[in-house]
Formats: sequence, C-alpha cells, structure tokens
Amino acid sequence: MQPQEHINSFIAGLPEWQRLLMVRLRQLVRGAHPTVDETWSNNAPTYRHKGTIVSLHAFKTCVSVWFHKGAQLKDPHGLFKLTEKDAERAVRKFKVNENEPVNEKAFQDLVKQAVKLNESESRAAEPRAARKALALPPDMELCLKRDEEAWQHWERFSHGHKKEYLEWITDARQEETRKRRIAKALEMIREGQGRDAIVE
Repeated sequence: MQPQEHINSFIAGLPEWQRLLMVRLRQLVRGAHPTVDETWSNNAPTYRHKGTIVSLHAFKTCVSVWFHKGAQLKDPHGLFKLTEKDAERAVRKFKVNENEPVNEKAFQDLVKQAVKLNESESRAAEPRAARKALALPPDMELCLKRDEEAWQHWERFSHGHKKEYLEWITDARQEETRKRRIAKALEMIREGQGRDAIVE
C-alpha cells in the first residue's frame, strides 16, 4: 500500500471530528510548502522536507501534532504546551481536542519555519568542494623524496603551507633563481618550517 493510501485509510477510520481535523491539518501542511513529502511513519501521517517536519497522531480524546525539531522553532502564539520531559527533548507538541479551534496561521508558520530549518541544516551538512590538488613540480618532488625527513614534513604540511612554497618556486623567472629557491625550500622544509620563515 502506498503511503497516501495508508493515510487515507487511517483517516477514514477515525471518528468524524478527528477525521475532519486531520484532513484540514493535512491541507494546511501542503499549503504551507508545496514540496513537502507525505509518508506513513510510526503509525502516523508524517511530513518531510530534507528531514522530518511534523507528524499527526490520533488519540482517543485528541489529535496531537508533533514538530520533531520544535525546540528550535519560534512559537510566538504559544501553541506548544511543555511538560518537564518535553523541555529536555527536541520534539514539541500541541494537542487539539474535540470542538477546539486550530490557529491555522500559527500552525502554518511553524511548518514554514521547520522547512527552512531543515533546508539550512541540509546546506550546512553538504561537503565542501574538494580543493584542487597541488601540482608538485618534478624537480622539487625529486629533491623532497630524496630526503626522507623533508618528505615527511612536506606530507604533514597544510594545503596553505604547500601552496606558499610552490608559488614561491614557480614564480622564479630564471632557472638559477628557481634552483636556489628549491635548495632553500628543502632546507627549511627539513626543519619543518613554513615558507613565511624564509627571508630573502
């Protein structure tokens, strides 16, 4: 059974007041953000966008709305009702009883906040683009690899330290200057010192 079919079947089996409320809450979630995915999880209609946003739970006397990262959301209308246990958790909940109105604008605002939160966390989690590998000139590589201690230091250097040395050497206009710089670099690298330690 597809998630939406499962949800439709679940809602159809609820008492009328819960059924009407669930249908309306479902509409409000979809209306708050068009790309929210609807699925069935933990025996409840659950809505996701780059992570879980909100789920709707039907109990005997109420419908309970769970915002799974609610602790990070602003709730100026006071929809969330905190217990001592809830205060220690990320989830925030509010209950709707029979014949009790829902602050639809406040509810949709929470959904929109939750969407933005998941989007920002998703962007932060994206791996940074890999740095462009530094091309070690053959003559310098040969010198470094002939000196075990220098090569070990070179391997441990940061990307920035390596780049400074390579730019200094490749910027040499004359072959003699280049050779002198490589020799000096080898000496400093063997000591584990960065390019900024060299005084020309």
